[in-house]
Amino acid sequence: MIFDWDNTCIFHDAEEALFLYQIDHLAFKLTPSQFESIIKRNVTDNSFSDDYRNTDGGPVTLKSISKDLERDYCYLYDHYEKFKGSEPLEEIRLTDYFKDFKVKLYFLYAAIGGTYGPEVAYPWMQRLFTNMTVQEVQKLAETSNDFNLGQALANVHLTSPELLSGSAGKVVVYYVSGLRVISEISNLMNTFRKRGIDVFIVSASMEEIVEVFAANPKYGYGLPKENVFGTRLRKKNGIMQSIQQDNWPVAAHHGKTLIIRREIAAKRNGTEPLLVAGDSSSDYEMLTEFKNMKLGLIINCLQKGNIADLSEKCSLEIKESGPTYALQGRNENTGLLHLYESTTKLGTNEIVLLPDR
Repeated sequence: MIFDWDNTCIFHDAEEALFLYQIDHLAFKLTPSQFESIIKRNVTDNSFSDDYRNTDGGPVTLKSISKDLERDYCYLYDHYEKFKGSEPLEEIRLTDYFKDFKVKLYFLYAAIGGTYGPEVAYPWMQRLFTNMTVQEVQKLAETSNDFNLGQALANVHLTSPELLSGSAGKVVVYYVSGLRVISEISNLMNTFRKRGIDVFIVSASMEEIVEVFAANPKYGYGLPKENVFGTRLRKKNGIMQSIQQDNWPVAAHHGKTLIIRREIAAKRNGTEPLLVAGDSSSDYEMLTEFKNMKLGLIINCLQKGNIADLSEKCSLEIKESGPTYALQGRNENTGLLHLYESTTKLGTNEIVLLPDR
């Protein structure tokens, strides 16, 4: 059995929640020059897609927003007590430099993902852990998990300060707060394992981050660490480096099927998964490329793209016996699964079966 992790086994995205937690706590081990290099790596300097413009409607480029972020990070590096300065975090968070840094760094991540896809955006985000030990990353991930499990499920939008508009201009970001475990998924996993059926996670998030959530018994999933696969950074003496591990794909799209075939199926006489579960278009390939799969489970996050085609197929098979795919609805306001296929959208009572096409 193969499961994606974020928005499939849990509510929302643990790595994105960690990214915001990392920003809020300035949990970086980068000099300003290292930060400048990392945020520009493997991203072209063209304008981002039209969905990612400033509040005046102007284009935002990597060059323009990087210039603002470099200015902000230098200020934070010189003033924050855990870098080179003397000011505590509480005071730093009140400055326009911190507010601009938070909004524009998240905006840059979202713009990279929206323009180039998860194969570029996820490794970009993960490189911000450069110079940390594996233990430091996993401790930060556990702290973030525990914090975000206690936060409200809510839509959040933030605007960068007018006084620091800089080269990119003023920008706005939107994200959802809060994480939730999904007991039905953990129960399903435990039922499979009790009956001798192996359960694996294949996630685009960093492997060590997913490990913390999936393998720590306190969260209820209790999977063996060796059954968790994700995207990997190269490590040197246990310290995260700023490049991807050699001969290891980004675990999105075809990268997921490659990992499943090479790391899981090949060690089981080529046996393909009986069930594959996912929620987004980065799961599409693993939901469609295994001929012997008995069931594809789609958590209905109302995502567009290829996954919407599968969701539509599910909607046509709802009343059939022995469907190829099953659609699982959820209530985004409560973090609970529905007993039916449709999803209640966050912040509303609107129940929707399929995304707008």
